Amino acid sequence: MPHSTVKTPATRTGQWVAIGIGVLVALGLFAGNAKAEEIQRTITITGQGQVSVKPDIAVVDSGVVTQAKTAAEALAANTEAMQSVFAALKELGIEDRDMRTSQFSVNAMHTRPERGETSRISGYLVSNLVSVTLRDLDRVGEVLDRLVSNGSNELRGIRFQVEKPGPLMDGAREDAVKDALRKAKIYVAAAGVALGPVLTINEHGGGGRPQPVFARAMAMEAADVPIAAGEQTLSTSVTLVIGLE
Repeated sequence: MPHSTVKTPATRTGQWVAIGIGVLVALGLFAGNAKAEEIQRTITITGQGQVSVKPDIAVVDSGVVTQAKTAAEALAANTEAMQSVFAALKELGIEDRDMRTSQFSVNAMHTRPERGETSRISGYLVSNLVSVTLRDLDRVGEVLDRLVSNGSNELRGIRFQVEKPGPLMDGAREDAVKDALRKAKIYVAAAGVALGPVLTINEHGGGGRPQPVFARAMAMEAADVPIAAGEQTLSTSVTLVIGLE
């Protein structure tokens, strides 16, 4: 006997509900895809900006290197010389906050062994360096002269820096955004589309590299050393994500 199905009003209602849910899901997927396509219509571009400023501080890395037959002798000689260096800095009015030991080491020196022999210790080398921050750039030469005259025999270099670059970076940031927008306009014009709103702005890096000046203390004469601070470049880059219309 053939099987027959009787559709009741409840059954028909359930079918219409299922159809309605299916239509809503399809519409939701369509709207989601359309929205995804809209979000994907963007351009990502990077711009650079920089400003030139005069450094307002100098950091001098100087100190004493001594060597002797024993570690104790090398250390004693180094300590005596460094005490003279710190005393000279104090006399110049350098504050404690602007003096920092940047390196201290005691190393054994070895002989070059002949064939069949082993290397042996020939003496010890003690190095003690201090980083001095100078807030008056006109006194850099005077400070270098005083350091050398009071026992410093190692000058690793001078770094000219900007102590607080933050506010000075604002001009570089503005130029970086303008540079990114300029590039974006070129690309969209070539592609035949139009720029929309800026969606995100991300900054990368920022700041400036210290300008180093290297010299050897042994080459200095007993007179104020002429030093030119010049200018320092502060730079930054930004990445913009811009919508397309």
